[in-house]
Amino acid sequence: MKWKVYDAIISASNTPGIYDDVAPMSEEEHKLYETIDFSVKEFRESVGAKKLPTEDKKTLLIRRWREPCLSIHGIEGAFSGTGEKTVIPSKVIGKFSIRIVPHMKPEKVNKMVIDYLTELWKKRGSPNTFTPSPGHDALPWLADTNDANFKAGARAMKIVHGVDPDYIREGCSIPITLTFQELTGKSVLLLPLGAADDMAHSQNEKMNKVNYVQGVKTLLTYLLELGKAHQ
Repeated sequence: MKWKVYDAIISASNTPGIYDDVAPMSEEEHKLYETIDFSVKEFRESVGAKKLPTEDKKTLLIRRWREPCLSIHGIEGAFSGTGEKTVIPSKVIGKFSIRIVPHMKPEKVNKMVIDYLTELWKKRGSPNTFTPSPGHDALPWLADTNDANFKAGARAMKIVHGVDPDYIREGCSIPITLTFQELTGKSVLLLPLGAADDMAHSQNEKMNKVNYVQGVKTLLTYLLELGKAHQ
């Protein structure tokens, strides 16, 4: 696969129809982004980027959390060691993911992307074989932050940490969350207890002692507050 094909999909908006099923934003949600405690400068420095596509906090958060986005995360087959060997591989595998948002469907997105890439490859007129194939997928999960479960979590955060929590649309890829919600018919809450630099699921994963201790307090307080809500 040539970089030209990757370049064509580096922005999810290039794929025809990719935004058709994205849920519209309400005025209430627009206001949430304005109050979130987030530093564009600190984010830029943490990811090691010299420049971001936008320096506007609200726009950046919406693009990261509210719109479909693409990540290139693997290339197999090409020489990747040190030095400058001129080895030409007979086969190269590229890997990328598209993080979808409510109300997008994985099956529909897979078809749109594969059809788009196949059409691009035909236009190149290459004698090589190009075979796009989808991997695993999952539906997006979204909860009602105004229900008793989330209100109890917010009160617990306020009591333990002394600040009102922000509501964000970022929770990694946890497909089981939606499964729990659908099977139980109950509200599911993801309550963050760690730090942004914990390196979850990667090398040198950690959890600060203070977050561990405060996390225990937060969970206990949350259960107490949730119990009060159902009295």
